[in-house]
Amino acid sequence: MVHKDSVRNGRWILALMSGIFLLLQSLSVAAQGSSVAPTDDAIARSIVEKADKVRFPADGFQVDIVINSQRPDKDADMRKYRVLSKGNENTVVMVTEPASERGQIILMKGRDLWVFMPEVSQPVRISLAQRLTGQVANGDLARANFAGDYNPKVIGTEKIGNDSFHILELIAVDRSVTYQRVVYWVNEKSGWPLKAEFYSLSNRLMKKCSYENFQTLAGRLRPTRLVMEDALRNGEKSILEYSDMKLRDLPDKLFTKEYLKKLD
Repeated sequence: MVHKDSVRNGRWILALMSGIFLLLQSLSVAAQGSSVAPTDDAIARSIVEKADKVRFPADGFQVDIVINSQRPDKDADMRKYRVLSKGNENTVVMVTEPASERGQIILMKGRDLWVFMPEVSQPVRISLAQRLTGQVANGDLARANFAGDYNPKVIGTEKIGNDSFHILELIAVDRSVTYQRVVYWVNEKSGWPLKAEFYSLSNRLMKKCSYENFQTLAGRLRPTRLVMEDALRNGEKSILEYSDMKLRDLPDKLFTKEYLKKLD
């Protein structure tokens, strides 16, 4: 004859074992789910980071830039700059032409910008969104860190020619960045940027940019020409030509207000 307590204990043990089994099974499913695939946000950020590295090296580098700005009612304006940049957070932009503006220097640290002018004793604070020349804002030369300045998401794909492109929407992390919203086309296969649209805080399309003429600079293929067109005034555009890009070991002290006077 089986004792009632033995039956009760046996049932309790079976229930406990069943509960433990279900718990282990749920933990296993959760663990598998967490490693199945990255989130949509992570995928979008990876695409933008890859395109950033196509445009510019992640390490210290120097590059010369010629900007030709065109307007239907004026003669073309040409300016030259030398940019020294390190790690996306530190940049110096030096005017090399015209001669009358030589010696003007822009310093960027993070998203803070100052301009140093020989005739002014102290650097003057400026913004990334402020116009530098033509259709080019300060931030277009001093800071091109889309991955750090925007929260990206993939909003679609588009077939252009024989290639497929991600279409990304980039929303500014705060109001200090150059543009408040960017729509960005990036090649799905190569990771190369194709074009971008830049919008104001009121979501008005201000400029369009195309990335062109990919050539080897500092060890990899990069766009060497950017065409920035005014979306509001037909025929107004700036063409940026990049050349002589080289990797450089740039000291941190270079990116300080105190050091600006030593640059020429």
